[in-house]
Amino acid sequence: MRVGDFEAALGHSGVPGNADGRHTRVMPDRTDYSALIAGHTAVIEMINSGDAGLPVLTQLLRVAQPALGAAGMAFVEFAPSGGRVIAATGAAEWTVGRPLPANDPVTICLLAGPRVQCVRTDRFTNPLASELAQRGLGRMVVSRAEIGGHTVGSLHALYPAEDEEPGAEQRGVIGYLGSCIAHMYGDQSGLPVHGDGPVVAALADGLAVVDRDAHVRLWNPAAAQVTGRSTEEAINKPLPFPLPPSGQVLDHRLPSGRWLRITSGELPGPGALRVVTFRDTTDQQRHDHERDLFVAVTSHELRTPVTVIKGYADTLTDHWESLSEPDRRQAARVIGQRANELARLLDRLLSSAAEAWPGDGPPAAFDLTTTLRVAIDDLPTDLRRRTSLQVPAELPRAIGHRQSLATVLTELVTNAGKYSPPDSPIDVAAGADGQTVCFRVSDRGIGVRPEHVERAFDRFWQGDSGDRRRYPGTGLGLYLVRRIVEQQNGWVSLRPRSGGGTVAEVRLPRR
Repeated sequence: MRVGDFEAALGHSGVPGNADGRHTRVMPDRTDYSALIAGHTAVIEMINSGDAGLPVLTQLLRVAQPALGAAGMAFVEFAPSGGRVIAATGAAEWTVGRPLPANDPVTICLLAGPRVQCVRTDRFTNPLASELAQRGLGRMVVSRAEIGGHTVGSLHALYPAEDEEPGAEQRGVIGYLGSCIAHMYGDQSGLPVHGDGPVVAALADGLAVVDRDAHVRLWNPAAAQVTGRSTEEAINKPLPFPLPPSGQVLDHRLPSGRWLRITSGELPGPGALRVVTFRDTTDQQRHDHERDLFVAVTSHELRTPVTVIKGYADTLTDHWESLSEPDRRQAARVIGQRANELARLLDRLLSSAAEAWPGDGPPAAFDLTTTLRVAIDDLPTDLRRRTSLQVPAELPRAIGHRQSLATVLTELVTNAGKYSPPDSPIDVAAGADGQTVCFRVSDRGIGVRPEHVERAFDRFWQGDSGDRRRYPGTGLGLYLVRRIVEQQNGWVSLRPRSGGGTVAEVRLPRR
């Protein structure tokens, strides 16, 4: 792609726009119900065919946007730590991956106000709302997606500032779509996309009373939430999980994948009733799994370079006199390469455990073009040969940490090289819009599934779980990339590349 093409793509959103990136179009007087119903039917057919999660959610936004006359749509998933844009279309597509902190005024407004509300983006001073307003998206209709009073996310329909305020008809449709998305979360089929998602975090301890045959006589609301089995479905039926002996603890995994820690005890009096308490321990099980995975992966990844270093060092020690000068140099070269791999691995492991990226002061202005060129020059020879860089002649200075951004590029290019055929090209392109400076790394590899674009940033997560050693690694690279970038008030996202492969995009504030 030429530099001009890349810059044009940054401003393209599927609706007509002016040269300054502001979007203008005629908003329909009424919702296009025929288009909405047809599109919604297609979404339901996707679900009936087995599709789930982000692909279905994104398709729902795509069909809703034109029917509502919106310039863009977005969905924010909320977790205990705050929100994050996980799907977006049209003029809002650039927001995918953007975080929304829990203490942000926009977050507080969305969670505290009416379930469906129309707000002006210029009411808020946070960076995301300000950027929406600067791009001409001055109005948004927001609907919370709720399950049992717990907010799992918020649906946003965005409109240009000059448009009339969306009427009751459009608000009602957006509220309906928010409820549809909440239902998708209730099914827990591919949603939430984050492990600490709101559905898991909102659950309390379940309580049941069973008779001597282990049939349910009492089933509290939390039990229904934890198991997904309503009171009507549970009463007078067997427990949906094993009953441990009185006074003992049992860990059990439900078919949904959720883990329960179950205890039971006898109730005094006639009837031989027993009380059963159970709590969701999915997070704890996940942390235990991550700990075990950390030990296994780390031992494997450390063993390989250490074994090679030791082998070549022993060869030099035991056979120095019999080796030719070129053989000695080659052995020393291999030892140096493997030592560098070992140092990079240790940096990843230490950084993943640190609260902040070491050695960085406050974000400052820096030349992204120079940073990218230096980082590419420092890549291993095979990667450097495959990587091309395209930057515009005049690229604004970015605000961030120059040294750590070189680390980000190295991680992204290394990842692209690992998951793409040998000698296939890796493209690095940079550009800017009115608020951000960005660069993206594109490969022609195995690609990333839409439902994995967020999970790929989880610690230790690897998409190739069925053949982990085919693509060796710790699963820490993208996790560290997101942490580094977000500490500099930027954000990073993944998406499939048209024609095959993956595109990783990093955006930072511009000076």
